[in-house]
Amino acid sequence: MFSEISKWLDNVLEAEIPDEVAAFGFNLYDDGDCRWSMELVGASEFDADEDDWLCNEVTDFDTRENPFRLEKEAEWEEILADVISALKEYLNNGKYADTLKAKAGIGIGFVDGDIEIL
Repeated sequence: MFSEISKWLDNVLEAEIPDEVAAFGFNLYDDGDCRWSMELVGASEFDADEDDWLCNEVTDFDTRENPFRLEKEAEWEEILADVISALKEYLNNGKYADTLKAKAGIGIGFVDGDIEIL
């Protein structure tokens, strides 16, 4: 999964990041029928103790229209764990890891669920 997420993120993050972006958030979706998707958003604030910071969206980097897509028969917990693992690897080895790490925080979670801080 890392190579697929890495290619997707490389394409997304080659664009200029708006100055208003203080943090990044990865929103996961259960699309049904073993299909999952993920978008990347930039938020104007970050608060590790309050999940609502991700609601202050500045941009979706066009990923709402072009999300990362995955087909896998699994429970949501497994998908979350797999994606977190791939994103952590990207933060260590990815082309734009420094771009992500330059902001106040990075979170991931299913929409309307808890946010885990990476």
